Amino acid sequence: MALPETKNPVPEDDDGRTALEDEFIDEVEEDAEMEAPGRRKMQNLLNLMSGDPVPIRVHDVVIQGNVKTKSSLIETEMWEVFGSVTTMQELVQAAAMANVKLRQFDIFETVSITLDAGPMELPDTANIFVKVVEESVPVSGEFGVYTKPGDSKSQSVELSMKFKNLFGIADIWDISGVCGWNQITEISTGVYLPRFKSLPTPVTARVTLHTQDWLKFSSYKENMLGLNVSLFSKGYHDLAYNLIWRNLSDPSHISSKSIRRHLGHTMHSSLKYTFKIDRRNSHIRPTGGYAFMSASQIGGFGDSRFSRFIRQEFDLQGAASLGFRNTALNFGISAGIILPWGREFMSASSPISDRFYIGGQSSLVGGLDGPLSLSGFKPRGLGPTDFKRQFPRNSGDGDSDFSPETDALGGDLAVTSFSDISFDLPFKLLRESGIYGHTFICAGNLVKLTENEYKRFSFQDFLSSFRCSVGAGIVIPTKIFCIEINYCYILKKFGHDHGKTGIQFSFSSPS
Repeated sequence: MALPETKNPVPEDDDGRTALEDEFIDEVEEDAEMEAPGRRKMQNLLNLMSGDPVPIRVHDVVIQGNVKTKSSLIETEMWEVFGSVTTMQELVQAAAMANVKLRQFDIFETVSITLDAGPMELPDTANIFVKVVEESVPVSGEFGVYTKPGDSKSQSVELSMKFKNLFGIADIWDISGVCGWNQITEISTGVYLPRFKSLPTPVTARVTLHTQDWLKFSSYKENMLGLNVSLFSKGYHDLAYNLIWRNLSDPSHISSKSIRRHLGHTMHSSLKYTFKIDRRNSHIRPTGGYAFMSASQIGGFGDSRFSRFIRQEFDLQGAASLGFRNTALNFGISAGIILPWGREFMSASSPISDRFYIGGQSSLVGGLDGPLSLSGFKPRGLGPTDFKRQFPRNSGDGDSDFSPETDALGGDLAVTSFSDISFDLPFKLLRESGIYGHTFICAGNLVKLTENEYKRFSFQDFLSSFRCSVGAGIVIPTKIFCIEINYCYILKKFGHDHGKTGIQFSFSSPS
């Protein structure tokens, strides 16, 4: 192949090739000669792997490149993987597994593992060389505007900072703050330890200070200081311990009798086991798969004055493609129940802060949060209520009138369900931006069982009193949050419910 002509042509040799072409061909031939032994070694390794097991054991693990991370941490992880290796086939598989484990620490930019022969005097042995490059900037931050199910008003701003590997043990510390439109305030700090002493699973601990104003909906303010410790977390399973101090107060002095019984200080000590599996192909717009969550909680460990209750909730969601215009059907059902335990437990009252509340402006699809969401209804917008304390209002003519306002009390048994069809919009620009449309129908109900209310319960009445709404809207995913703009139409509600036909906005996490 001749090179393009230039003003200063390159002289050709007897074969008609230029000197540059000869140099290029020589380099290719040299590379081929260098690559040939590598290819032969790879072929020999493949033949070895497909043949009979070759005995081998690991003699030593050498750590390189770590500056802040303790070598003992990496060595412990490596020996857990390589310690039981007895064949060459197992050694190669263990190397891949070890690479994944180190990357999961989330503190290294790169991880490479090299296998080499052991000392000549120790045949059938191998040395493992682990080279890591630590992250140059071990600090990260996140910002978002979200709508959480059950919040007293829809949007809240969340800020968080992460600090990685402060003590060289792959520890990840974070501090976060939440500020809502209506005096929701939360500050929390936590630590994640992938390895703590001889525990088989990572340990997570978090301290949270939370203040929330429920005066508009339930006539009380809640202050909470809590500690959460993850005792076991592996695969689909999580076991956590919660210790919470709560103080409920009513600065307005108009709360109902049902609310006033719960005012003051309480302690909450509980164990919570969660099983969660999510096989959907997306959290924002699933078009296939399923997800399931089961959470079991028992409270009352410690002092007899601690809140005693048993709480169980389920959440099942599924998605299926309809085969045209990227249309998909999503559906789900959630249920939950809470009951006190102890002597004459059905005549006692469940803790008001741990009851179920339905309503708010959260997305129906995506999160596995239990029976919380019902489009078109305000937060705590349906279920059992009690009249607030009524004060006479003196008018000019001497008449008095009373306020019929009520407090939302929450429920002991809650069920919600939904069906959602998502589809591409007809405009190419919107499709390329990931913006899509959807229509939905949802229903739910909430009742009280404790304080002997179970005697009045019947499944027929429970099913016939389901509230229902339908709607349609568009979903706009962004890097910071996902926005839903929906028009909701209330099909069924009762006189004391707080639901309204109209436009509704919701914000959710993009992941």
